[in-house]
Amino acid sequence: MKIRLHSFPVTALAVALAAATLTGCAPLLIGGAAVGTAMVVTDRRTSGAQVDDEAIELRAGSRLREALGDRAHINVASYNRQVLLTGEVPSDAAKLTAEQIVSRIENVKSVVNDLATMPATSLTQRSNDTLITGKVRASFVDASDLQANSFRVVTERGVVYLMGRVTQREADRATGIARGINDVQKVVRLFEVISPNEVPQASGSQPAATPATVAPAATGASTVAPVTTGTPLPPAGPAR
Repeated sequence: MKIRLHSFPVTALAVALAAATLTGCAPLLIGGAAVGTAMVVTDRRTSGAQVDDEAIELRAGSRLREALGDRAHINVASYNRQVLLTGEVPSDAAKLTAEQIVSRIENVKSVVNDLATMPATSLTQRSNDTLITGKVRASFVDASDLQANSFRVVTERGVVYLMGRVTQREADRATGIARGINDVQKVVRLFEVISPNEVPQASGSQPAATPATVAPAATGASTVAPVTTGTPLPPAGPAR
């Protein structure tokens, strides 16, 4: 059953989304969300990729917790087997360790390591980040020309990261919406750009094409997946 959410005010929906996320806060955060029937049907990843992403996030959270404990505040978000690491770690060594741990997990294609070497953020900052994420998601739902379930939104210290399998038009449109949200400092785009012709096939079985913005998994002796910065789509830069 599809439920139209356009009748709900954006702010109210954002608060509801934020409240749902905050109830699960922990020093080491895992970015995965429960995938219901409607989400699976409209998600542009294959069902196999969705299952892999959930497994990657769970395994990454467990292994990072074992290795770094309370010394690090790390968010793990996997989309189509590309993993984004955000948060704070106590040292550059811990940052590298986190990347190595995640890159060794089965089915991980690449790792975007945007961890900051600094003290962990306050609960107030994390709450504000959660609210920003809720507002961005709600704005995507409210946009009649976007399919909200095609996007993954992560916010860290006011920086919004956008992931998803989208067309160039959708990428630009979503970026513009995110940049207009209050308190957003910057928008970083980590999209896999697809052609408009691929969109009708996206909710079903599509060929496993190499994503345009995902670096290939590491080969040879190295166990560290290449770190990308969202290229070839450039970061949108500071809002306003």
